[in-house]
Amino acid sequence: MNTVPGRRARVLAATTATAGLLLVAGCSSGDGGGSKTAGGVPLAKAGQLTTCTHLPYPPFQSEIDGKVQGFDVSLVDLVAKKLGVPQQIRDTPFENFKTGAFLNSGDCDLAAAGMTITEERKKNVDFSVPYFDATQAVLVGRGSGITSFAGLKGKKVGAQAQTTGEDYAREKGLDPVSFESSDAVLNGLRTGQVKAVVIDYPVVQGWLKNKADAAAFKVVDNLDTGEQYGFTVRKGNTKLLAAIDKAITDAKADGTYKKLYERWIGPYDDGAATASSSPSAAS
Repeated sequence: MNTVPGRRARVLAATTATAGLLLVAGCSSGDGGGSKTAGGVPLAKAGQLTTCTHLPYPPFQSEIDGKVQGFDVSLVDLVAKKLGVPQQIRDTPFENFKTGAFLNSGDCDLAAAGMTITEERKKNVDFSVPYFDATQAVLVGRGSGITSFAGLKGKKVGAQAQTTGEDYAREKGLDPVSFESSDAVLNGLRTGQVKAVVIDYPVVQGWLKNKADAAAFKVVDNLDTGEQYGFTVRKGNTKLLAAIDKAITDAKADGTYKKLYERWIGPYDDGAATASSSPSAAS
């Protein structure tokens, strides 16, 4: 995702806090050392768990009925509950997740943005245990004549900037058009700017819940790229990382994870929090 010049960081109320979108004139620093919860986990700002994200990215995080909601939000709410504080969300440019800039500056405690765990990103941030196995989907218009990823050669293809979907397309010899957000990717397909898009399958699942989109588009390929999502913290923030890992592990053990998965993603595969069934080219 490209940085939008002059964009202001936004503080958004998550599902555990009161609804509403609060604009702040820049990125204020946190409390430095901050106060600590009863669990002894240091916080960027006293009395809240501050999460950096990049909106919209449904079904992981998007604004619904004036609140930021989604799978990532619900999982981080579990961490916040264990720490005894509400979750507060900041909307920031995606490139900051790769560098860990907002974590290092103390503006946020963790980042949650449907982010794939990679060795390159590990150089700048520490990842939680994986919380989601992802695949990349190829979405096309129903009258495009494209039937697989191989059919994208020579076609104008869209992808979300700074994502592994964009990287995968480039690695396979394509020259994708980069869009700043997932909403912009879909709009590019709708308006004919591109003939196909390569993006995380769960995002496509969310789009196709809309009857109009399901009538206009179809998935023609599902690419198992071996990707796993993780939440990130500032390097060396072991106490918060341990709290996040425990929340994820406990949720998987007690059935909470399954309920959240089915609410936000779809049918749950007990094999591993995976993007479930692969769609056929005829779907």
